[in-house]
Amino acid sequence: MEADEEGVLARQKSHRCELIDLEITNNRGRIVKTTGDGMLAEFASAQDAVRCAISIQSSMPERERAQNEEKRIQYRIGINVGDVIFDDGDIFGDGVNVAARVEGLAEPGSVCISDSVFQMVQGRVGEPFRDLGLQKVKNISRAIRVWQWSAAPVQEVDTPEVSLSQRIQFCSTPDNIQLAYASVGEGPALFKAPNWLNHIEYEWRSPVWGPALNGLAKNHKLVRFDQRGNGLSDWEVDDISFEAMISDMETVVAASGLERFALFGISQGCAMSVRYAFDHPEQVKCLVLLGGYLRGSLRRGSPEQEQLLQAMETMIRQGWGSPSPAYRHFFTTCFMPDASPEQMSSFDELQRVSTTAENAARILNMNAKMDVSDLASKVSVPTLVLHCEGDQRVPMSEGKLMAARIPNARFVALSGNNHALIDGSEAFARFFEEVDEFLAEYGM
Repeated sequence: MEADEEGVLARQKSHRCELIDLEITNNRGRIVKTTGDGMLAEFASAQDAVRCAISIQSSMPERERAQNEEKRIQYRIGINVGDVIFDDGDIFGDGVNVAARVEGLAEPGSVCISDSVFQMVQGRVGEPFRDLGLQKVKNISRAIRVWQWSAAPVQEVDTPEVSLSQRIQFCSTPDNIQLAYASVGEGPALFKAPNWLNHIEYEWRSPVWGPALNGLAKNHKLVRFDQRGNGLSDWEVDDISFEAMISDMETVVAASGLERFALFGISQGCAMSVRYAFDHPEQVKCLVLLGGYLRGSLRRGSPEQEQLLQAMETMIRQGWGSPSPAYRHFFTTCFMPDASPEQMSSFDELQRVSTTAENAARILNMNAKMDVSDLASKVSVPTLVLHCEGDQRVPMSEGKLMAARIPNARFVALSGNNHALIDGSEAFARFFEEVDEFLAEYGM
């Protein structure tokens, strides 16, 4: 904008005059007000609003084709149906608030609609929408199901059948934070500790998490939850700390009725699992720890880590909500450099819909400072540690250290460079071979 402010404003006026205002009028709508680079419009029906939005977004790529990709004007559109209050030519109310939050979930160039809108237009507008699942949004107490239309072809991801039986529930922590947790599958209990970012519903639609969750729930009752500040749990929280996360694990275990279970940790979840097993040996049958560490990056004695952490926090705070996915994609490539473009895109979107920039930065900082090295030697349950040889996020040396500190822990080196489990990789198959054998011995 700063580089060519006049040019951008001229193109914006042209889009308003030649496209946006005409489409709104042609689809029985009216502009209620403009807000800087945005606007609020109302329509006679949900179908009119959706047709208008899709028409605008479908036309924009051609109108901006002459511009470099980073200079193109792209809009986000959110649509909701709900009660509103009319006051002096303006409209207010929950219906407007939800539309604004839904718009914030839309990718640049796309249209997001609430589930109430989707039910009204399904099969009537002739355009495909992708289910983004339930979303927790700012200043709205309830979770909202959101659907997205994009000009890009919709890539269907097969959702594992077991996910259809998932039961989502909520519980309250001692500091009055609402946590969302879910259970799925049958068999001995397997409790998953939180990791980088979570969304217990959207993850099933992810080509990254869906296959892994399906494998874990195949022979077990899998219980997992969205950590505070993530997914369907409360986002606006005062305390994001290691101690709070351990307390949250205790809250979910109690609410879900778990008594004895295998505990599974990934990345930061490994340190949390070690701490939990130390605190509650009577509950934990065994530990399965993947791609993890005992000590966060600031506790490894490397002077470069503090500068790197500051740079990563700056990237998150400045670019997490940017129209360009480049900032989030930096983390994606660290987590899964060997993944397919579809898997990378899905993980990038999972980060976008799971939390805010502020919460992501706070969680990153928390992870960097945790350290359970002194507790590892006191863990008394059977433990399996797995780590990819070329892990780009957490070096395998940290996984070996964890296995060395925990008495009698087994260590398995997996092939590849990924920090996350990727379906179709040799590491994915080897992981389940080792874990199934281990859980059959200790987790039943």
